[in-house]
Amino acid sequence: MSGHRLTCLRGGRVHDPVHGVDGEVRDLWLRGGRLVEPAPGEPADTTIDLSGCIVMAGGIDLHTHIGGGKMNLARLLLPELQRHADGDPCRHVAPGAIETGWRYVEMGYTAAFEPAMVAANARQTHMELGDTPVLDHGAYVMLGNDEMLLRRLAEGAGPEEIRDLIAWTLHATRAMGVKVVNPAGISAFKFDQRRLDVDEPHRHWQVTPRQVLQSLAQGLQALGVPHPLHIHASNLGVAGNIDSTLATIDALEGLPAHLTHVQFHAYGREGPKKFSSAARALVEALDARPQLSVDVGQILFGQTVTASGDTMRQFANAGLASPRKSVFSDIECEAGCGVVPFRYRESSYVNALQWAIGLEIFLQAKDPWQVVLTTDHPNGGPFTSYPHLIRLLCDRDFRDAQLARLHPDVAQQCALKDIRRELTLQEVAIMTRAGPARLLGLRDRGHLGVGAVADLAVYRDDPLDRERMFTTPEWVFKDGAVVARQGRRATEPGQEPVGGTFFVVPDFDPDIGRALRRRHARWGTVNPDHLEIGCDELCACGRGGRLLPVECFAGREGGAA
Repeated sequence: MSGHRLTCLRGGRVHDPVHGVDGEVRDLWLRGGRLVEPAPGEPADTTIDLSGCIVMAGGIDLHTHIGGGKMNLARLLLPELQRHADGDPCRHVAPGAIETGWRYVEMGYTAAFEPAMVAANARQTHMELGDTPVLDHGAYVMLGNDEMLLRRLAEGAGPEEIRDLIAWTLHATRAMGVKVVNPAGISAFKFDQRRLDVDEPHRHWQVTPRQVLQSLAQGLQALGVPHPLHIHASNLGVAGNIDSTLATIDALEGLPAHLTHVQFHAYGREGPKKFSSAARALVEALDARPQLSVDVGQILFGQTVTASGDTMRQFANAGLASPRKSVFSDIECEAGCGVVPFRYRESSYVNALQWAIGLEIFLQAKDPWQVVLTTDHPNGGPFTSYPHLIRLLCDRDFRDAQLARLHPDVAQQCALKDIRRELTLQEVAIMTRAGPARLLGLRDRGHLGVGAVADLAVYRDDPLDRERMFTTPEWVFKDGAVVARQGRRATEPGQEPVGGTFFVVPDFDPDIGRALRRRHARWGTVNPDHLEIGCDELCACGRGGRLLPVECFAGREGGAA
């Protein structure tokens, strides 16, 4: 290590939940891109005074739509929103790759994961993530609506074959995990089914969402993939969908899973408008199952664009588009997508109740390690809204003032007005750093212990305005180098670090690859030999960034350690 300079970050108040450090004043030492323990008496080459500052690991966004085909459709659909009236091009609800990277870094984030990569489009997704500066990244490949899986389930394929199909798809696409969107529902929509409940058969394949969920969750556990099945449940956004959400949880039969953007899946039918909060029922199910985790998908008021693989539900919402336009796509018998611009309004009873439901989930869940802070960017709101969301969670007076501005019936139909809890900075660090790292199996991220990657965010403590605090970090370090200072990028154009690519490397029977090639050659339109991405090609897609394989633990029990 003699060739690396030693940097001391002195006197910051450290929040490191992994090691039980909760606001203690400590010095941190960086060398060679890692946190280190210096030799006794060894002087620092550089010392940075962090008195009055809060120090956390770099933020990790576990679920954010920042690459792939549907985000490019969203950008093309909304050219009029590329620039605000103040001329700032960075505030578009679906910014391009370069601005996405910098906006994250300027908030203190150092890693982000695209949750909906289609196998036929994996190269383009990796190339776009590679163009996103600074951020380490990865993607979850979509399964559960593809013709190959549904056909084999319908034909009675055994768990070993399904496991190998999952593993080969992860290997071929260099994915970090598996995402299932409206299990079997995207495919069912192509056969004119307009909804598909958990135990309802697909009209053509006669396969149920329960079968899809069980086969994928079992396969991932058998493979030891650290991140469990990433589930976008049935009936997104529909009043009363708490029933299908609880049925989805029941279908897992104790297997680990991650339920995504659960705010959109926690609706009841109570009250005068037959639309109510079911956050309590969801939280009780979560509290009783430590093997489950969720991200919330909080909605925040204002203009955004919804971009989802759930073509069935997006088509149903097209009439609510604002502005009044939308686009839908079918993708190589694998998936689909719908892009519908939307404005969440404080005056809308439904939108205001959605806002309250998300906050209720955050504030009522007992274990912050099971809950990840997201807005399902851009579906619930742009990721640049995270500092505002953090203030809502940490400041009850601010939250109550916001609630008082909303549709007058909302407070009477939800529990939010009676919730006194305010998240602590330690809990924020869990939901935005330590928790996502653990769920993804990233053992050297999300904490500040010796040996961890030196990705850090330093915030000037501001207990009166957490939004201002988390909007403008004093320092952001990526691999030990300063990449942002006082909320602004700190590198010259072209000199910024290139993020690395995370992916898993599961074992599988090579015969599955030959079988899949035969099936793709018969029913697909993409040359099956072109689906598989080699490591050299992945490195090129990532502009020479490091390849960061994540170890699988075959035969594991439970979630990632």
